[in-house]
Amino acid sequence: MTVPTITLNDGHSIPQLGFGVFKVDPAETERIVTDALEAGYRHIDTAAIYGNEEGVGRAIAKSGIARDELFITTKLWNSEQGTASAHAAIDESLTKLGLESVNLYLIHWPVASKGLYLESWLALEEIKAAGKATSIGVSNFQIPQLEEVIAGSSTVPAVNQIELHPEFQQRDIREFASANGIHIEAWGPLGQGKYDLLGNPAITAAAQATGKTPAQVVIRWHLQHGIVVFPKSNSAARIAENFDVLDFELTADQIAAIDALDAGNRVGSHPDDVN
Repeated sequence: MTVPTITLNDGHSIPQLGFGVFKVDPAETERIVTDALEAGYRHIDTAAIYGNEEGVGRAIAKSGIARDELFITTKLWNSEQGTASAHAAIDESLTKLGLESVNLYLIHWPVASKGLYLESWLALEEIKAAGKATSIGVSNFQIPQLEEVIAGSSTVPAVNQIELHPEFQQRDIREFASANGIHIEAWGPLGQGKYDLLGNPAITAAAQATGKTPAQVVIRWHLQHGIVVFPKSNSAARIAENFDVLDFELTADQIAAIDALDAGNRVGSHPDDVN
Protein backbone atom coordinates (compact mmCIF):
# COMPACT_ATOMS: atom_id res chain seq x y z
CA MET A 1 0.00 0.00 0.00
CA THR A 2 1.07 3.57 -0.64
CA VAL A 3 2.30 5.74 2.22
CA PRO A 4 -0.06 8.71 2.65
CA THR A 5 1.40 12.15 1.94
CA ILE A 6 0.74 15.56 3.45
CA THR A 7 0.93 18.82 1.53
CA LEU A 8 3.17 21.31 3.34
CA ASN A 9 2.52 25.04 3.53
CA ASP A 10 4.94 25.63 0.63
CA GLY A 11 2.99 23.30 -1.67
CA HIS A 12 5.43 20.38 -1.53
CA SER A 13 4.32 16.98 -0.28
CA ILE A 14 5.91 14.82 2.41
CA PRO A 15 5.43 11.08 3.06
CA GLN A 16 3.73 10.72 6.42
CA LEU A 17 5.64 7.58 7.43
CA GLY A 18 9.43 7.91 7.52
CA PHE A 19 12.47 6.17 8.92
CA GLY A 20 14.66 7.91 11.49
CA VAL A 21 18.32 7.14 12.12
CA PHE A 22 18.84 8.82 15.52
CA LYS A 23 21.47 6.85 17.47
CA VAL A 24 22.04 4.47 14.55
CA ASP A 25 25.70 3.44 14.61
CA PRO A 26 27.47 5.08 11.64
CA ALA A 27 29.11 1.73 10.87
CA GLU A 28 25.68 0.09 10.63
CA THR A 29 23.76 2.92 8.96
CA GLU A 30 24.16 1.80 5.37
CA ARG A 31 22.82 -1.68 6.17
CA ILE A 32 19.96 -0.40 8.31
CA VAL A 33 18.83 2.25 5.82
CA THR A 34 19.08 -0.34 3.04
CA ASP A 35 16.75 -2.56 5.08
CA ALA A 36 14.35 0.37 5.46
CA LEU A 37 14.36 1.15 1.75
CA GLU A 38 13.78 -2.52 0.94
CA ALA A 39 10.85 -2.56 3.40
CA GLY A 40 9.24 0.30 1.45
CA TYR A 41 10.29 3.46 3.25
CA ARG A 42 11.06 6.37 0.94
CA HIS A 43 11.40 9.07 3.61
CA ILE A 44 14.67 9.09 5.58
CA ASP A 45 15.32 11.49 8.46
CA THR A 46 18.91 12.12 9.55
CA ALA A 47 20.93 14.99 11.05
CA ALA A 48 24.47 16.31 11.00
CA ILE A 49 24.94 15.58 14.70
CA TYR A 50 24.00 11.92 14.23
CA GLY A 51 27.30 11.36 12.42
CA ASN A 52 25.69 8.95 9.97
CA GLU A 53 24.84 11.05 6.92
CA GLU A 54 27.52 9.26 4.89
CA GLY A 55 25.94 5.87 5.62
CA VAL A 56 22.54 7.22 4.58
CA GLY A 57 24.11 8.53 1.39
CA ARG A 58 25.73 5.20 0.56
CA ALA A 59 22.44 3.36 1.07
CA ILE A 60 20.63 5.84 -1.19
CA ALA A 61 23.29 5.55 -3.89
CA LYS A 62 23.28 1.75 -3.85
CA SER A 63 19.49 1.46 -3.76
CA GLY A 64 18.95 2.40 -7.37
CA ILE A 65 15.81 4.25 -6.32
CA ALA A 66 15.21 7.40 -8.36
CA ARG A 67 15.97 10.59 -6.45
CA ASP A 68 12.49 11.97 -7.07
CA GLU A 69 11.01 8.95 -5.28
CA LEU A 70 12.93 9.74 -2.09
CA PHE A 71 12.33 12.34 0.61
CA ILE A 72 15.51 13.13 2.54
CA THR A 73 15.68 15.32 5.66
CA THR A 74 18.74 16.49 7.54
CA LYS A 75 19.27 19.07 10.24
CA LEU A 76 21.48 22.02 11.18
CA TRP A 77 23.27 21.73 14.52
CA ASN A 78 22.61 25.30 15.59
CA SER A 79 25.69 25.92 17.73
CA GLU A 80 27.85 28.47 15.90
CA GLN A 81 27.54 32.18 15.35
CA GLY A 82 26.70 33.53 11.96
CA THR A 83 24.88 32.81 8.75
CA ALA A 84 28.07 31.49 7.14
CA SER A 85 28.12 28.49 9.49
CA ALA A 86 24.66 27.40 8.33
CA HIS A 87 25.71 27.60 4.68
CA ALA A 88 28.86 25.61 5.45
CA ALA A 89 26.80 23.06 7.36
CA ILE A 90 24.35 22.36 4.53
CA ASP A 91 27.22 22.03 2.07
CA GLU A 92 28.94 19.52 4.34
CA SER A 93 25.71 17.55 4.80
CA LEU A 94 25.05 17.45 1.06
CA THR A 95 28.58 16.22 0.42
CA LYS A 96 28.19 13.44 2.98
CA LEU A 97 24.77 12.48 1.63
CA GLY A 98 25.98 12.59 -1.97
CA LEU A 99 23.06 14.83 -2.92
CA GLU A 100 22.61 18.15 -4.65
CA SER A 101 19.74 19.07 -2.34
CA VAL A 102 17.62 17.75 0.49
CA ASN A 103 13.85 17.75 0.54
CA LEU A 104 13.72 19.23 4.03
CA TYR A 105 16.30 21.08 6.13
CA LEU A 106 15.58 21.72 9.80
CA ILE A 107 17.13 23.70 12.64
CA HIS A 108 17.75 20.78 15.01
CA TRP A 109 17.32 22.62 18.35
CA PRO A 110 16.63 26.30 19.01
CA VAL A 111 19.53 26.58 21.51
CA ALA A 112 17.64 29.50 23.00
CA SER A 113 20.47 30.46 25.35
CA LYS A 114 22.60 31.53 22.39
CA GLY A 115 19.82 33.48 20.70
CA LEU A 116 20.82 32.33 17.21
CA TYR A 117 17.70 30.61 16.00
CA LEU A 118 16.20 33.57 14.11
CA GLU A 119 19.52 34.26 12.43
CA SER A 120 19.77 30.59 11.55
CA TRP A 121 16.22 30.62 10.21
CA LEU A 122 17.03 33.53 7.91
CA ALA A 123 20.03 31.52 6.69
CA LEU A 124 17.72 28.58 5.96
CA GLU A 125 15.61 30.90 3.81
CA GLU A 126 18.76 31.64 1.81
CA ILE A 127 19.59 27.94 1.59
CA LYS A 128 16.13 27.25 0.21
CA ALA A 129 16.45 30.12 -2.27
CA ALA A 130 19.76 28.65 -3.43
CA GLY A 131 18.03 25.35 -4.22
CA LYS A 132 19.86 23.32 -1.59
CA ALA A 133 16.66 22.49 0.32
CA THR A 134 13.19 22.19 -1.14
CA SER A 135 11.46 22.92 2.16
CA ILE A 136 12.68 24.28 5.49
CA GLY A 137 11.46 23.82 9.03
CA VAL A 138 12.44 23.54 12.66
CA SER A 139 12.73 20.92 15.37
CA ASN A 140 12.08 21.14 19.10
CA PHE A 141 10.78 24.72 18.87
CA GLN A 142 8.34 25.94 21.48
CA ILE A 143 5.55 28.42 20.81
CA PRO A 144 7.47 31.66 21.64
CA GLN A 145 10.30 30.60 19.33
CA LEU A 146 7.88 29.73 16.55
CA GLU A 147 6.22 33.11 17.00
CA GLU A 148 9.58 34.84 16.73
CA VAL A 149 10.68 33.16 13.52
CA ILE A 150 7.27 33.73 11.93
CA ALA A 151 7.31 37.43 12.89
CA GLY A 152 10.95 37.94 11.95
CA SER A 153 11.01 36.31 8.53
CA SER A 154 8.98 35.85 5.38
CA THR A 155 8.65 32.06 5.76
CA VAL A 156 6.49 30.05 8.13
CA PRO A 157 8.31 26.79 8.99
CA ALA A 158 6.92 23.88 7.00
CA VAL A 159 7.27 21.52 9.97
CA ASN A 160 8.17 21.39 13.63
CA GLN A 161 9.65 18.03 14.62
CA ILE A 162 9.04 17.42 18.32
CA GLU A 163 9.03 14.65 20.90
CA LEU A 164 5.56 13.18 20.71
CA HIS A 165 4.08 9.90 21.94
CA PRO A 166 0.88 8.86 23.75
CA GLU A 167 2.04 9.96 27.21
CA PHE A 168 3.49 13.24 25.88
CA GLN A 169 1.18 14.70 23.27
CA GLN A 170 2.22 18.39 23.27
CA ARG A 171 -1.29 19.55 22.39
CA ASP A 172 -0.52 23.25 22.88
CA ILE A 173 2.26 23.17 20.29
CA ARG A 174 0.16 21.03 17.97
CA GLU A 175 -2.75 23.47 18.19
CA PHE A 176 -0.46 26.45 17.51
CA ALA A 177 1.09 24.62 14.58
CA SER A 178 -2.29 23.75 13.09
CA ALA A 179 -3.46 27.36 13.39
CA ASN A 180 -0.33 28.57 11.59
CA GLY A 181 -0.04 25.96 8.84
CA ILE A 182 2.92 24.13 10.38
CA HIS A 183 2.88 20.33 10.22
CA ILE A 184 4.02 18.28 13.18
CA GLU A 185 6.58 15.50 12.95
CA ALA A 186 7.03 13.09 15.87
CA TRP A 187 10.38 11.90 17.13
CA GLY A 188 10.42 9.18 19.77
CA PRO A 189 6.91 8.14 18.67
CA LEU A 190 7.04 4.93 20.71
CA GLY A 191 8.39 6.62 23.84
CA GLN A 192 11.95 5.40 23.19
CA GLY A 193 11.27 2.36 25.36
CA LYS A 194 11.53 4.54 28.47
CA TYR A 195 8.13 3.52 29.85
CA ASP A 196 5.81 0.59 29.26
CA LEU A 197 3.83 2.21 26.47
CA LEU A 198 3.38 -1.02 24.53
CA GLY A 199 1.99 -2.78 27.60
CA ASN A 200 -0.68 -0.17 28.25
CA PRO A 201 -4.17 -1.72 28.27
CA ALA A 202 -5.60 0.86 25.85
CA ILE A 203 -2.94 -0.07 23.32
CA THR A 204 -2.92 -3.81 23.89
CA ALA A 205 -6.72 -3.87 23.58
CA ALA A 206 -6.52 -2.08 20.24
CA ALA A 207 -3.77 -4.45 19.13
CA GLN A 208 -5.88 -7.48 20.00
CA ALA A 209 -8.92 -6.04 18.23
CA THR A 210 -7.04 -5.21 15.03
CA GLY A 211 -4.70 -8.19 14.90
CA LYS A 212 -1.71 -5.85 14.93
CA THR A 213 1.16 -5.35 17.36
CA PRO A 214 1.09 -2.64 20.04
CA ALA A 215 3.84 -0.75 18.20
CA GLN A 216 1.82 -0.83 14.98
CA VAL A 217 -1.19 0.53 16.87
CA VAL A 218 0.82 3.48 18.21
CA ILE A 219 2.27 4.29 14.78
CA ARG A 220 -1.25 4.12 13.34
CA TRP A 221 -2.48 6.49 16.08
CA HIS A 222 0.11 9.04 14.94
CA LEU A 223 -0.85 8.64 11.29
CA GLN A 224 -4.57 9.08 11.97
CA HIS A 225 -3.79 12.31 13.82
CA GLY A 226 -2.06 13.64 10.69
CA ILE A 227 1.40 13.49 12.28
CA VAL A 228 4.53 12.66 10.27
CA VAL A 229 6.09 9.80 12.21
CA PHE A 230 9.55 8.18 12.35
CA PRO A 231 9.66 4.76 13.98
CA LYS A 232 13.24 3.55 14.35
CA SER A 233 14.75 0.10 14.71
CA ASN A 234 18.02 -1.68 13.91
CA SER A 235 16.21 -4.95 13.19
CA ALA A 236 15.14 -5.72 9.61
CA ALA A 237 12.10 -7.61 10.88
CA ARG A 238 11.02 -4.76 13.16
CA ILE A 239 11.68 -2.18 10.44
CA ALA A 240 9.32 -4.09 8.15
CA GLU A 241 6.76 -4.53 10.95
CA ASN A 242 6.74 -0.78 11.66
CA PHE A 243 6.04 -0.12 7.98
CA ASP A 244 3.11 -2.55 7.92
CA VAL A 245 0.59 -0.08 9.27
CA LEU A 246 -1.23 0.99 6.12
CA ASP A 247 -3.87 -1.75 5.89
CA PHE A 248 -5.96 -1.00 8.99
CA GLU A 249 -7.56 1.86 10.88
CA LEU A 250 -8.22 2.48 14.53
CA THR A 251 -11.79 3.29 15.53
CA ALA A 252 -12.75 6.61 17.06
CA ASP A 253 -13.05 4.91 20.44
CA GLN A 254 -9.59 3.35 20.15
CA ILE A 255 -8.11 6.74 19.20
CA ALA A 256 -9.88 8.38 22.15
CA ALA A 257 -8.56 5.75 24.58
CA ILE A 258 -4.98 6.43 23.45
CA ASP A 259 -5.58 10.20 23.51
CA ALA A 260 -6.54 9.80 27.16
CA LEU A 261 -3.03 8.51 28.02
CA ASP A 262 -1.49 12.00 27.82
CA ALA A 263 0.39 12.53 31.09
CA GLY A 264 3.00 15.17 30.28
CA ASN A 265 5.65 12.44 30.40
CA ARG A 266 8.59 13.92 28.51
CA VAL A 267 11.31 11.26 28.16
CA GLY A 268 13.78 13.20 26.02
CA SER A 269 15.61 16.47 26.57
CA HIS A 270 13.69 19.68 27.22
CA PRO A 271 14.49 22.24 24.49
CA ASP A 272 15.55 24.78 27.14
CA ASP A 273 18.24 22.37 28.33
CA VAL A 274 19.91 21.71 24.98
CA ASN A 275 22.68 24.28 24.73
